[in-house]
Amino acid sequence: MKNKPLFVQIWLVITTITTGIALLLLLAIPLFLGSYFTREIYRTIEEAQNSLLSNRLQDRIADRLLEDPAAIERDQEKQNIRTVRHLFMTPEGRLLPNPATLPTEFKQLLAAEAREQTLPAERYEYRLNGEKMYYVIRAEAFRGRKLYVLSYMWDEHRNKLVKELSFRLSLIMGLILLFSWIPALWLAKYLSRPLVKLENDVKHLADRNRTQPIGLDRKDEFGRLAHSMEQARQQLIRQDETQQTLLQHISHELKTPVMVIRSYAQSIQDGIYPKGSLQTSVEVIDQEAERLGNRIRSLLYLTKLDYYATYKPVTKEPFRLDRLTEQVVERLRWRRPELTWTLRMEPLVLQGDPDQWTVALENLLDNQIRYARSRITVTSQPGGADGGRGAWTVSNDGPPIEPELMDDLFGHFRSGANGEFGLGLAIVKRIAELHQASVQACNEPDGVRFRVLFE
Repeated sequence: MKNKPLFVQIWLVITTITTGIALLLLLAIPLFLGSYFTREIYRTIEEAQNSLLSNRLQDRIADRLLEDPAAIERDQEKQNIRTVRHLFMTPEGRLLPNPATLPTEFKQLLAAEAREQTLPAERYEYRLNGEKMYYVIRAEAFRGRKLYVLSYMWDEHRNKLVKELSFRLSLIMGLILLFSWIPALWLAKYLSRPLVKLENDVKHLADRNRTQPIGLDRKDEFGRLAHSMEQARQQLIRQDETQQTLLQHISHELKTPVMVIRSYAQSIQDGIYPKGSLQTSVEVIDQEAERLGNRIRSLLYLTKLDYYATYKPVTKEPFRLDRLTEQVVERLRWRRPELTWTLRMEPLVLQGDPDQWTVALENLLDNQIRYARSRITVTSQPGGADGGRGAWTVSNDGPPIEPELMDDLFGHFRSGANGEFGLGLAIVKRIAELHQASVQACNEPDGVRFRVLFE
């Protein structure tokens, strides 16, 4: 069944459920009707007894009971309701009148039941010659004499009613069931139509045709699924655009050093030294190779962070960010020995990957070293009573960030006037995001400040 179209599966489920319910009802209805009409038969018998034993008939029955039993039977037949018959039985077990159609063993059973009866009237049933008899035995006193009134009724009328009603109900239910399959088929198609549309939309996405929006004018689960797919489509479009931009920037960033290395190498092969001597020309090639290697390492590291963000959680361990900052500063301060470094480091304990934060600090401090005029200030603050995890700040007295760069400063290949690759701050932002932190940059009256906030 699972390999059939969805609307067929829905239709089969609906028809199976309705058919099963109909079959259960067809089996249960005769039982309920039989029980109901059995109660009605006993009620009819008791009503007939009450009519027979009314005050108007009491005296007549008592006067003629012993004289002419057959006359009594003729009189009470006029009062019968729905073929109810009545017999009278003495305490000795003699029936008045004494019908020859009833077998002796049944008459003996009637006498035993009457003697053992504790209530004034009780209900019984007996199967005779394939038919069921329903009867009520009632003890009565006629002018001081105790007699038992036996009122009975055969189940022929009951069976006829049960069969007739069961047939009519079965016919009605069958017609309802038959005609319900058509709207069930329409309902199945209606329910599966949104999924068919979403299937086509997903095929378009798989074929990289992402121009057609995904949308359903619904507020139910299908509508929410379509909304999620539309978000995925827009995300794929942004990823495609990012990838195209990234490839363009990569080709541009890598093309220049490769062209320089190749042109210098060809010149040296031709006996020409672009920098005046073989040594200085080879140094240029080495510098460009180093630049090329740095760019490739940055790209690979950014790709690695993207992989961690998608497939692999960050390995977290406690470490002191203030101590890690001091170690990185000691390694980098030699690049510009003339700068004045001010460190105001308070203990700041983080849960995260120390190696990734080492790279983030190196990129942030390298940015400061490149732009600072005379000083760099680094501070760290632990979390406060409000539950924050603290902040790390670095500032310099260099030129302000260009306004056109501020909005996308941490994007790929965004660099300032003295920037190199435009990947350092993008790596910082990605590392911060992996650790549920945020990084900000702002211009101040005396320079530029970068701030990492831990939530």
